[in-house]
Amino acid sequence: MTYKIHRAVVIGAGTMGAALAAHLANAGVPVTLLDIVPKDAPQGDKPTRNKIVADGWERCIKARPANLMSSDLQTFVSIGNLEDDFNVIAQADWVIEAIVENLKIKQDLMARIDAIRKPEAIISTNTSGIPVKDIAAGRSDGFKQHFLGTHFFNPPRYLKLLEIIPTADTLPEVTKFVSWFGEYRLGKGIVLCKDTPNFIGNRVAFGTAAFALDFFLQNGYTVDEVDALTGPLMGHPKTATFRLIDLVGVDVWEHVGKNLAPGIPHDKLAMQYLTAEKPTSLIRTMVERGWLGNKAKVGFYKEVRTDDGKKEFWPLDLEKLEHIPPSKPRFDSVGKAKDIEDLGGRLKVFLGADDKGAKLVRALTLQGFQYAASLLPEVADTPKPIDDAIRWGFMHDAGPFEIWDMLGVEATVGQMKAEGFAPAKWVEAMLKSGYATFYEYKAGSKVGVYDVAKKEYVKIERTPGLVFLGKLKGTKKVISENAGATIYDIGDDVACLEFHTKMNAIDEDIMNMTHEAMDRVEKDFVGLVVGNEAENFSAGANLFMMVVGAQQGMWDMLEAAVKKLQDMNMRMRYSPKPVVTCPAGLTLGGGCEITMHGSRIVAAAETYIGLVELGAGVIPAGGGTKELLRRIVNPLMRVPNTEALPGLMKVFDQIGMAKVATSAEEARQFAMLGPADRVALHREYQLAEAKKEVLHMAATGYKPPAPEPIYAAGRDMLAALRVGAWSFREGKYITEYENHIANKLAYVMAGGDMSRPAWVSEQYILDLEREAILSLFGEQKTQERMWALLNTGKPLRN
Repeated sequence: MTYKIHRAVVIGAGTMGAALAAHLANAGVPVTLLDIVPKDAPQGDKPTRNKIVADGWERCIKARPANLMSSDLQTFVSIGNLEDDFNVIAQADWVIEAIVENLKIKQDLMARIDAIRKPEAIISTNTSGIPVKDIAAGRSDGFKQHFLGTHFFNPPRYLKLLEIIPTADTLPEVTKFVSWFGEYRLGKGIVLCKDTPNFIGNRVAFGTAAFALDFFLQNGYTVDEVDALTGPLMGHPKTATFRLIDLVGVDVWEHVGKNLAPGIPHDKLAMQYLTAEKPTSLIRTMVERGWLGNKAKVGFYKEVRTDDGKKEFWPLDLEKLEHIPPSKPRFDSVGKAKDIEDLGGRLKVFLGADDKGAKLVRALTLQGFQYAASLLPEVADTPKPIDDAIRWGFMHDAGPFEIWDMLGVEATVGQMKAEGFAPAKWVEAMLKSGYATFYEYKAGSKVGVYDVAKKEYVKIERTPGLVFLGKLKGTKKVISENAGATIYDIGDDVACLEFHTKMNAIDEDIMNMTHEAMDRVEKDFVGLVVGNEAENFSAGANLFMMVVGAQQGMWDMLEAAVKKLQDMNMRMRYSPKPVVTCPAGLTLGGGCEITMHGSRIVAAAETYIGLVELGAGVIPAGGGTKELLRRIVNPLMRVPNTEALPGLMKVFDQIGMAKVATSAEEARQFAMLGPADRVALHREYQLAEAKKEVLHMAATGYKPPAPEPIYAAGRDMLAALRVGAWSFREGKYITEYENHIANKLAYVMAGGDMSRPAWVSEQYILDLEREAILSLFGEQKTQERMWALLNTGKPLRN
C-alpha cells in the first residue's frame, strides 16, 4: 500500500500537542487540533465548547521562541473538540495522540479512533513512557498494524529528535513511511527504538542526570559551579544543568523520574540515584514551594532586580534553599581547556586534571559512558541510536560513544575502572576481539558501528542521493579552491560553491572564487549551487577589511570591493545557467544580498536572514536595497493609481530597523524569498534539493530574467521618508546618527533628488548604494560601530 499524509489530526492541545500541530503546519500539512469539551459547556455554544483547545492553540502561537515559522501558516490549523468534531478523524491520514499520560484514558480514546479511522490511516502516540503496545491493547488487527509510537521532543520545531517505536504488530512499511515522512517532510532525525521504558533519549538523560544531581549534592557543588562546567565546555548547550531543569520545569523533572523508576527495577545503575534521598528531597521541596522553574519565575534560579534596576539571576543555595547573589567560579582546569576548540581535546584536559572542576567533569563523563554502555542491547543493538538521541534530543555536540571514541576507548576503560565506573562486559569483549572503537571510520567519516549481538561492525545506512561536501574534500571532485571558498563537482554536471571563511564573511577570496565558479559553469556545467554545511551561510562582509581600509583612506580599494560584490551578484542574477542559493543559519548583510541574487533559493527552514548593515553604520550596498525595491515597490507600481509610500515604508522599516526574519518562511513575508523559492526542513537534504532544483530548471529550458527597471519615487517620497526618520528620532527610538544613516538610505531608495518619479536601471540604484556606503565609511561614528561589532559582537547605538 502507498501511504500519504494530506491531512492530519492532533489530539491534545497541551504544550506538546499544540506545538506538534504548529510543526505540521510548518511542513504544509493541514491539521485539526482537538481537545476535550469543558465540563458543563452547553450544546451549540461552540466557542465555549472549544475553550480548552482554543486556549491551548493561543498559548502555542504566542510562545517564544515561536512554534510556527510564519504567522501566515496559521491557516493550516483548524481547532475543534472531541465531541462535536470527532468525525474529522475519519478523513485523517495521520492521527497523533498527545493527551495526558494515563493508560486507561489513552486506551479509551484509541477505541473511539478505531471505530471510525480509514483502513490505511496511521495512528501514533506521543507518549514518553507508557509501553506503546499497551496503548493499542484490545484494538483491531488493522489498527495495530498501523499503530506506533512517535515521540517528539519539545519544542518540535527546534529539537531534531523523533523517536519511532513500532510494536510487534506494526507493519514494516508503516514504520518505513513514517520514518521517511518524519525525516524528509518534518526535518527530523529518526531514531528507531525498542518499546522499552522511556525509550532511548529520556532513559539515557535521566539515568545520567539522576547520578549527576546526587553527585553535586554529595560533594558540595554550587549551582553556579555546576552550570559553569556542564555547558559548552562539555559540548552541551548553554542551559547546562540547572538552567535546563528550570526550562523543562522542576515539576516535569520530578514527574519523569517518578514514572521512570517503576519501569526499570532491573536497572541498578539508575535506580540507586533515582531513589537517592538528597536529590529526591530537594526536588520534592521545590515542587511543594512552587519553585517550578521558568514558568514560575523561580526555581534553581530566581530573577532579581538590583538597586540600580538591573536584572540578575540569583542561584539557589542547595544547602540553605535560599537564592543568593551570583558568583563567577574559577577552576585551573577550565583555564587550560576553554580555548581548545576540539571537544575531545577539552575533555582530555579535565580527565587529566585534579581540581574540583575537573573531578566533576570527569565523574559525569565516565559515568555517562558506563550508563550508556549498560543499556545495550536492551534499548538498542548498536551505540548509534543512543548517540543520535543525545545529539538531536538534547543538542549535545556528540553522544557518549562518539566522545568515548575521541578519548580512546581502551585508555578510558582503565580510568573508568580506577574511578569506580567499570564499563559493561561487552565493551571489554569488543576490545579483546580487535575492535578498538565503537565506530568504523573511513577518511574521517563513520561508515560502520559495532553491533553488540553480532559482535562486529555493521554498515551505517545513509539516505541515497544526499550531498555531503565534507566527504568531497581532498578528492578529485574539488575543481578549484582558495583560502575563502571551494568549487566542487557534485555530480550530474552540477557545480557547488562553498564559502569557508570565519562566519563565512565575504572577502576578496570568496568573490574571486565566485567569479571563477561562474566562468566554469558557463562552459562546463548545467548550473551552480551556492551553499555550505557550516552553521551559518554568511554573516556578511568582512568588516575588518572595511574599517581598516576606511581609516587608512583606501577609498579606491573600498569602492572596487563594493563594485566587485555588486557585479558578482548581478552576474548571478543574469547568469545564463541557473544559480540556486542555499541560505541557512545567519544569512546577514552581504549574505542576504547573495541569497537574493540567485535564480532560485532553496533555504534551510531555520534561516535567520536580514539586511542588518545599519547596525554597522552603513546601508546595504551589494544590491540589497535595490532588490527590496524590485521585490516590494515594483509590483505595487505596476498597478495603476497605486501609491508608492506603503511599499517604500516597508523597505525603509526592514532596512532601517535591521530586521531579521526568524525563519525561511518568515523571509517570504520580508520578500527575501519568493513564491517559487523552496524551504528544506531537514538541513542535510538542502544541498541535494538545491541540486534537484538546478537540474529541473536546466531540463525545463531555464533562461535568465529580462533586465528589470526599478521604480524611483523621487523627491516627494524622499521627503516623506525623511519625515518618518525624523519622527523616530524625535520619539527617541533612534539616535541622531541613525537618523543620518536613515537619510542616506532614503536618498538611495527614492532614486536621489529626482523632481518626479521614474523607472531607472538597476545599475542606477547600485551606483547610489555605492556612493552612500563610501560616504558612510568615512564617518567616525560608522567606524566606531564597526569596531564595536568586531570587538564585542554587539551593535553600538552611538
